[in-house]
Amino acid sequence: MATSTEIDLPHLSELGSSGSESPGIKTYPRDDESRRASADPASDTEKESSEKEQDEAAGRTVTRDVHGEIVWQYLTFETELPYPSTIHPTKPNQEPPPEPPNLAKYGDPFEWSAKRKDLTIWVACVITALTAFSAGAYSPGIGQMTEEWGISNVAALVGITTFTTGFAIAPMILAPFSEINGRRPVFIASGILFVICQLCSGLTQSYAGMLVVRFFVGVGGSTFSTMVGGVVSDIYHAQDRNTPMALFSGGALFGTGFGPLVSGFVAQNLSWRWIFYMQAIADAMLVALIILIFKETRGSVLLSRKAKTLNKYYEAREAAGYFGFYTEKDVSVRLRWKVKADEDRASLSRMISLSLYRPFHLLFTEPVVFWFSLWVAFSWAVLYLTLAAIPLVFQSNHGFSLQQANAVFASMCIASILATVLSIYQEKIARKYGKLANSPEGRLYFACVESACMPIGLFMFGWTSFSSVHWVVPAIAIGIATIGIFAIYLSTFNYLADTYHRYASSALAAQSFCRNMLGGVFPLITTQMYNKLGYGPASSLLGGIGTLLTIVPWILVFYGPRIRARSKFASEIMETR
Repeated sequence: MATSTEIDLPHLSELGSSGSESPGIKTYPRDDESRRASADPASDTEKESSEKEQDEAAGRTVTRDVHGEIVWQYLTFETELPYPSTIHPTKPNQEPPPEPPNLAKYGDPFEWSAKRKDLTIWVACVITALTAFSAGAYSPGIGQMTEEWGISNVAALVGITTFTTGFAIAPMILAPFSEINGRRPVFIASGILFVICQLCSGLTQSYAGMLVVRFFVGVGGSTFSTMVGGVVSDIYHAQDRNTPMALFSGGALFGTGFGPLVSGFVAQNLSWRWIFYMQAIADAMLVALIILIFKETRGSVLLSRKAKTLNKYYEAREAAGYFGFYTEKDVSVRLRWKVKADEDRASLSRMISLSLYRPFHLLFTEPVVFWFSLWVAFSWAVLYLTLAAIPLVFQSNHGFSLQQANAVFASMCIASILATVLSIYQEKIARKYGKLANSPEGRLYFACVESACMPIGLFMFGWTSFSSVHWVVPAIAIGIATIGIFAIYLSTFNYLADTYHRYASSALAAQSFCRNMLGGVFPLITTQMYNKLGYGPASSLLGGIGTLLTIVPWILVFYGPRIRARSKFASEIMETR
């Protein structure tokens, strides 16, 4: 990656305030009237106004007004900013030119320091974990909810379903806003909604109110899960994304297990309402931290803001009577900047319609998107199934209390940490020995083996969930299944992003929708399925489906290039590389 050659504008202290020419700064000779006229177009009052000429090949737009030509050029992070052609007063009693703006905050996110990138990713991963915490923390309180509102356990669990519904739908509408206005405003707005709705979850006095509020909790929390992948792609190049994506995936699984672990103790010793009060306090603190330290990461938005800042500065210079900047040909022009991404971007309504349409178009026309979405959706459904299955098994078969049964989720937390560390170091080792192919299929080698942990863990959990078997054995099985789910989750993100590039957001939105919708349904059927089929057969049924789906990465490892070559979207990317 080429380093940025961008140069900030010199400050007046660097240019000097005397009439002599400063070292290294070009100025027009005062005795050259024709050059001065070029530098100070205000002397020309007979030029026509409101006329534009556009040269698409050069990327320039020329606007003429009473002060002369204004040349519009495209701004990039690599653009070397020109020096002003007039830096000293040209008229008696003329004020000095305004100070140049500080452009440091508009730098290329790819060129951020490692420390700043690490801080951004860690904050994003912590809020992702808290969002996942909200999904899992709900289930320990359903016993008290059923008593208070006179509803069944299944009815109470619908609160998880409405949460995942908001989680699935909201990103398709919010993502276009983040592309236009940036990640930070969407993060802050979503975070405030998330905190308010968490508080309302604890205050609600009705079952219907809980379902509505949980939907909006999912809407607010969805940003911190689905868009963190966008933040990673904003600041890391493809070859450097494995570690931050592993941290992100680990945070999502850790939070899902940590939620019921903590809430089990809260629900048994306090009111269920404190489950949500506790989250509202923690989430509010982290949203405040985001407001203070989280910087914008979307490059096109930063570039657009930089162009507006420069143009405002140039207008202020001209208002003070200082005209012109040197171009690459040492010609002084009235310069303005524009950004290519702003011109290429569709309207907001068009972007939202594409955001709603394209994921489903890819889902039903692209075999890779369909099978990956099915694979990750099933694994996520298994993850959510544990929210109902673990308390059921350990309370009925092992005589655990509510807090003891939910403490078993510690196995999921530990496994997610181990899987994250394993994922980070196994790719580093593979790269060191040149074992990773320079293709999307290289992301799947480890997943082919590790994804088998999910069905293995399911079989093991089902056939060891008896009172005659020590409880630690099914707890270990949960950890093994979690490692498999982690491998599936991470490989899906990496493979779809590497394969579809500029269509990756739509491909990932498709799998996210399937994943969250199926995940919200499984807790509703868990109790009936395990009670009617039995713990062993029910887990074996799920394990068998999981075993069949582990074929997906193996097929792509061997036939992925051929499948991508037949794809309209993936092949288009291959041709433009």
